[in-house]
Amino acid sequence: MVEGELNDSDTAGAIWDALPIEASANRWGEEIYFSIPVASNPADTTLDLELGAIAFWPPGSAFCIFFGATPASTSDKPVPASGVAIVGKIISEIEPLKSVSDGAAVQVSRLEG
Repeated sequence: MVEGELNDSDTAGAIWDALPIEASANRWGEEIYFSIPVASNPADTTLDLELGAIAFWPPGSAFCIFFGATPASTSDKPVPASGVAIVGKIISEIEPLKSVSDGAAVQVSRLEG
């Protein structure tokens, strides 16, 4: 399990409202992504990410977690396939993400307390 926090963007709010979400993980290098039941057209997207970034990819309505290099990277820094909206960040260790295989069941849920 890893823990993350969402920012205060409208897209992050829409994701929060849709939780919990269960899906099958897709891997693209050291990125995990999966479609979610959220429709958003964020005004600001970027290709500039840090390790542990949580993002929304508008073309696929996808929740994305970046924890290392992707096929588009030229260094250890993650680079998305196209612009994403940053909606949060991982606040725990990211190492467990490296063991998530393509097709693995994943769940994103609220941790309240």
